[in-house]
Amino acid sequence: MRLIGFLVLMIPAVTYAQNGAEPIKIGVLHSLSGPMGENGRPLVDAAELAVDELNKSGGLLGHEIEMVVVDGKSDWELFAHEAKRLIEKEHVSAIFGCWTSSCRKAVKPVVEKLNGLLFYPVQYEGLEESKNIIYMGAPPNQQIIPGVSWALNHLGKRLYLVGSDYIFPRAANLIIRDVAQANKGEVIGEHYVPLHSHAMTAVINDVQKLQPDVILNTINGEGNRYLFESLKQAGLDDIPIVSFSVSESEIENIEKAHRNNHYAVWSYFQSIDSEVNRSFVRKFKRRFGSERVIGEPMESTYVGIKLWAKAVREIQSKDPVSVTKNLSNQSIEAPEGIVSVDAKTHHLWKMIRIGKAQKNGQFNIVWKSKYPIRPVPFPSYRLRPLWDKVFDELLSSGIQK
Repeated sequence: MRLIGFLVLMIPAVTYAQNGAEPIKIGVLHSLSGPMGENGRPLVDAAELAVDELNKSGGLLGHEIEMVVVDGKSDWELFAHEAKRLIEKEHVSAIFGCWTSSCRKAVKPVVEKLNGLLFYPVQYEGLEESKNIIYMGAPPNQQIIPGVSWALNHLGKRLYLVGSDYIFPRAANLIIRDVAQANKGEVIGEHYVPLHSHAMTAVINDVQKLQPDVILNTINGEGNRYLFESLKQAGLDDIPIVSFSVSESEIENIEKAHRNNHYAVWSYFQSIDSEVNRSFVRKFKRRFGSERVIGEPMESTYVGIKLWAKAVREIQSKDPVSVTKNLSNQSIEAPEGIVSVDAKTHHLWKMIRIGKAQKNGQFNIVWKSKYPIRPVPFPSYRLRPLWDKVFDELLSSGIQK
């Protein structure tokens, strides 16, 4: 049974030897509507694939797994409310969800207070740790810092920063400025677009006037479509763009003609040439259609559920507190490669990859790390108390949620 808001959808049940056993519930909390709906809906599909595979192989502890899917409607306050309901009313063993940092930060105190467990699937600005969250996406040292360093070395030193107006882009751009300064780069312009806005006129005017070597893009949600379209219409699509929140599942909403000179920084690309990844892609396309594509947040959602299930099996318990303790010892062979939970930070050791978009919507990998990189949520060039001060100042500056 899937719950989407107040709508109930039936999913065919699996028959188990222990007839009548109560299912083990997991919450899947994403935006299925609003400006982040384009991002959230594919992640629910990835979760469904993982749960279906687990149920077909016998479920967990003799029980089937039941997804309780909730639409956060691109509203961080609703995310917090629904996380509380999932834990207290639905008694879920874990929540898989959130895209924006605003939503994650709203859910964080809820899972901490109620001893819940959140698997967060998206790369982010770092500067955070929680014993109740498994951070499946990359912190700055696994995405922002190497991505900016690569851009400065291969695309040019004059940078223009554009992002959505909320926590992640603002914090990410603080780090980008640090990296640029350390590598003799120059940030020549910076602009933020409200998450619900489609207006790109100010960005286009800036880019036309400043003519940067490269645009570093931290826009999230459907705003990416309008950015690419506006640059194309203005004849500016020859300027390279490096995006930190545009994967295959987002770029499929951008017309092929608008993908020129677009790069992305992730740990996973659908084009990874390994048997584990080819098998994953085949299974996803067989279930959801041959035209569908897979981006890293989708892969991270799928892997997160498999990682959770592995811990449940090992300790023979669905209890969130016990599962969280066991996760600190877990590694798994994922489509992106071997990933391991870092016991200290609850982030993953991951590969870093940079890809260039192709007209078919896939990415050609142009650079990758030699081995999985240890996660460093708080970049080491500042002490943690200084990062806490910088971030507190950012939050108190009137930043939009």
